[in-house]
Parts: sequence; structure tokens; C-alpha cells
Amino acid sequence: MACARRGGDVLGRGGARGIARMVAAMATIAVGAISACFAVPRAQAAEGPEFEHFVTVCEGRFFDGERRLRFVSWNIPNLIAIEDALDFLGESPWRWPDEFEIADALESVRQLGGGVARTYVITVRRQGSDMGEHVHVLAPGRFNEEAFVALDRALAIAAEKRVRIILPLVDNWHWMGGIDEYAAFRGKQKKAFWTDRQIIDDFKATIRHVVTRRNTVNGIMYRNDKTIFGWETGNELDAPPEWTAEIAAYLKELDPNHLVIDGRSLHGVPVGSLDDPNLDAVTTHHYPGPGVDMVEQIRAGAGLARGKKAYFVGEIGFIPVGEARRVLATVIEEDVAGALYWSLRFHRREGGFYWHDEPLGANLFKAYHWPGFASGDLYEERPLLETLADAARRISDADLPALTAPAAARLLPIEHPGRISWQGSAGASGYDVQRATAAGGPWLTIGGHVSDAAVQYRPLFCDATVRPGRAYYYRVIARGAGGESAPSNIVGPVRVDHRLLVDELADESLRAGTTGPATFRSDRARRAQEDMHRVELGPDGTIEYRLPNPVESVAAWLFAESADHGCVIEGSTDGVEFAPLAAASESRRRGAGDYAYLQPMLLRAKAVDPAVRVVRIRNAAGQVPVQVSRVEIAYDLLAQRRP
Repeated sequence: MACARRGGDVLGRGGARGIARMVAAMATIAVGAISACFAVPRAQAAEGPEFEHFVTVCEGRFFDGERRLRFVSWNIPNLIAIEDALDFLGESPWRWPDEFEIADALESVRQLGGGVARTYVITVRRQGSDMGEHVHVLAPGRFNEEAFVALDRALAIAAEKRVRIILPLVDNWHWMGGIDEYAAFRGKQKKAFWTDRQIIDDFKATIRHVVTRRNTVNGIMYRNDKTIFGWETGNELDAPPEWTAEIAAYLKELDPNHLVIDGRSLHGVPVGSLDDPNLDAVTTHHYPGPGVDMVEQIRAGAGLARGKKAYFVGEIGFIPVGEARRVLATVIEEDVAGALYWSLRFHRREGGFYWHDEPLGANLFKAYHWPGFASGDLYEERPLLETLADAARRISDADLPALTAPAAARLLPIEHPGRISWQGSAGASGYDVQRATAAGGPWLTIGGHVSDAAVQYRPLFCDATVRPGRAYYYRVIARGAGGESAPSNIVGPVRVDHRLLVDELADESLRAGTTGPATFRSDRARRAQEDMHRVELGPDGTIEYRLPNPVESVAAWLFAESADHGCVIEGSTDGVEFAPLAAASESRRRGAGDYAYLQPMLLRAKAVDPAVRVVRIRNAAGQVPVQVSRVEIAYDLLAQRRP
């Protein structure tokens, strides 16, 4: 059976040969065949104004109505459950995304020309993890309503942004809870998930809860929601064919409207699925390794699936930009339905972005942030994003969204001008930070094109030029390829009684120097809550600062294998003789978790002597190396100034 489509090339980007084939196909196609290919499910017109059609499959190709649907886009692992909300002394990095964060993620995909995004999985409670109650499945047949409200919100915003969502239903791995946890609920081993009737029924209860849910935001039942691209049986499953066939049939029974995607993706196209009438699509995942040739793997997958099932590349990543171009060119040339890159992380509600270190051997890869920043130059973030956007345009034969100025950022409350943050704008490459002494201006730019991806989980900007005794107003203006935004909201008056020196350890510009073993560290950033700029102090190693005015207090953010660190903060009036300052250390004792987290410690000290203008942080004990992550020094206190 051939597929007909108005206004395009049946075989995609085929030039004159494609047009000739289209004419020949249309000349011989039967009216019944056209109806079969583009039959619209009865529920389609009932709900959901944003998308007109469910995604359908005909002859191994995706269609949106009569339009061929192909895509190059992104995996967004945190879209429905955030595992990267790192708070320095916080107990858990897990939480639910809010409306701002979801909208930012999906607006980024829209600007990149993606049109489709894949989430990570329906999460499952896991013993011994730091997830706590931040899961969808609490126990067999017990579900977390707060979690599903977050999913409701993601689907509703995706509809507004016109981005379709692929949702994997269970994980093969432990990161967010998966098949092992379903088995553990019943006191059984992991492999029982595939064959034990009780556990299969438990998983079916989750499927039923998801598919038949009514969205609390827009009122649309999930099985009637055209925003959902399709249900993926799971992520990187090693499922027996019998299990896959049963789950696919159950999904179709509950929801004949949506595609069912086989989640067995790590070992090439599952040949046994190509004849299963309840499976609409197959997918493969590709990462580098010894002897791996992604291009040949994708060509092989396309050849097996061609004309039988729709085939797309569900995950690719951790490769240099040159290899990414080669892989995406293969996806387009082989008529593969699409490809999704790993992974996109979005703006964070407290300012800046979410981060996720992805070490691979000697190479460094992190999650990507739109539109790309200097902080990502080590892993070619900006050229990679340009490559993905270009491939999205080429595979869909559609222009990218027109370049427009970023939306206005939202400046967050300011406790001190040394700690300024804002909720960023999708597509903004930098921000002008402006200050005034009156709410109506005039405005002075005190920071030009400031990146909100330069630091991780910290305030974004320090105004080091304030004068104690004065009050200031602040605003920011976002800048991007399409121009500048309207000004943000204004925050102020912010009254200042001291100045702050803030050192993020990215360079040596604020330091007087170091002595002893003091080594810059950017590796294994996940262990240090994603901080890319640390200085590790060995035995008697020091970092020193000299201030132009008396020091009032010092704070140092530290990481070490043990909270029993040997760091001290010392002060001096002449830079020669140092004495310890009265200090207190605060730490959150937590397990190493899945990422071998270091212990975070916040060391604070007061300078009693107003003559102290030189301070240093020293690893006095020396047995345990200590990584210094951030330093704040309060100085020029108004109360210490002479009349």
C-alpha cells in the first residue's frame, strides 16, 4: 500500500526522482488505500485544539494528517522529574519542574526546530536512593498525584508550544527507578519483571493509570491528547518478545489513538517486532565505544525497518560535533524518521541552568543549554547546537522559527548586590545587568552580556562597585541573535551596608595568590554538585586574598571526601603574620548516592580585628584534600567606616 500526501514528496527529499515516484504512486493508488493510510481516529476531534491530528504511521513513515513527519530534536530527561536540583546543603536534588522551567525547555525545543521531545521515564520509588517521595509510582497500584500533576503541566505546555511528547513507561536501569523496583515491591528478583504474572499486572496498573488519566490542567484525557506522540514501552529494555507483544497489545486495547514504540533499543532493531501489528515504531540508541560505527548501525536499522515499521534514533550523544554531523546526515539520507540527541537541560527557577555531568572516558560532555555558551566550549556546545538546528530544518523541509528578540527575563529578589540572579529567557546568549539610584533611572550597565551559564547553582552576578550607605535599583536586559528584550522587572531599593568579593574560582583574577599544593579542578564535576571551577588544596595549601578595606567576614564553600576537613580561615593585618579567625563549619551529611557525591561544607569566619585586610584559606591538617568551590568576603562595612 502506498501513502499519499498533499503538497509534498512521498519519499521526502528526493528531488525530481521523488516527484516522479510521487506522480506514479498517485496514479495507481486506490481510494481505499488513501482512506486506510489517513483514517482519523474517532476520538481525534473530541478534545485538544493545539494539534489537529494524532501521529499516524503508513508504510513505515510517520504522518501528521497527510504531512510527512520527520524530526531532529532532543531528549529532555528532567522534563517530568528533576534529578538535578542541587542545593549546596540540601538533602535531595529531586523535585518537580514548575511552569517556568517546563515552558523554557519546550520553547528551547521550538526555537531549535525540534517539534518532538522525549522525556525520561515514569519514576518508581527506590529503596536507598535520595529520590524520597519524588516518584510517580509509590507502590503497586499507588501513585503520587503531585508527580502526575507535573506531567499534566508538561503536556499542557507542550501543546501550547506545539511540541509532541514521547513518553517511555519504565526504565531498564535504576536511575529513576524501574523494572528492578517493580520486582522488589513483591520481594522478587529483577528478571521476574518479564514473566511473573503479578508483577506484569502491577506494571499494567501503571499503564492504565497513565493512559486513562484526565489532565488536571487542560481537562484532556491522555489517550485523547494529540500532544502525545506515542507510548514507548520503556527505556533501553531487555524484554523478551512475549512481554513486549503483551504490553503493546494492552496499550492498543486501552488507547487505539496513539502509536506504540518498542523500547528495546540497545541491540539494534528488534526483528521480531517488525511483524507485530500492535507495534508502530522501533528505535535504537547509539553511544561511542570500542569498534562502534554509529553510521553503519543506523544504516542497518533503517534497512531492517524500511517499509515495515517506522524507525527513529531515540538517543545519540557523547560524540564530537564532526561525528554528529555525519550521523545526522545518515539519518536524513537513509530516510530515517528522526533522531533525538542526549540531552537538553533548561533554565532553573532560582537562576541559571540545570547541569548534568556526562563523563565518558577521557572526554568531557555535559548536558546542553540553548543557545550555547562559552562554558560549553570544551564539548563544542555552540557548534553542536547549530548542527542540530540545521539538521532539524533539513529533515523537515521547514524553516526554523524566525529569529526574534528573547522574552524579558525575570529578576529575582536581591538580598545583596553581590548575589544577583534572574530567571533567564530561552534563546538568550547573555544579559546586560543595569543599575540606577532611582526606580526611573537613568540606568547604567554594570555588566555587559553576562552569561547565565558561567556558574553552576550559584548567584549569577556580583556588583562589586556598590558603595555602602547607598541604595540601588536593578534590572536586566536579555540579548540574543534576534535582538534585545524589553527590560526585566525592577528590583529595589536594595540598601547596602558592605561590599562583597565573590570568587567562583574560574580564574585567578581576584586572588592575591596560592601557596603549596593548590590545583585547579574541573573534572568529575557531578561529585562537586556540578561545579566546573574548584581549587583543591593539599597539605598546607592556601588561597590568599587582599582587600582594600577592613574584612568583616569570610565564607568558603568546600567539598571533600569527609566532613572532617582540616581547613581554617586565617587573617592578617600585614600579609606576613596570620592567625586563625573564629570559624564555624556547617555540613549536610549525606550518602554518596548514585554519583559518589563529595561532602559539602560551608565554612564561615568573623574578623574581629578591624585591621585585618588579608585573609587566606588553608588546609591545615592536610590529610584530606579539600576542594574550594566558592569564596565570599564581606568587607568595607558601613559601621566600620570613619565619619
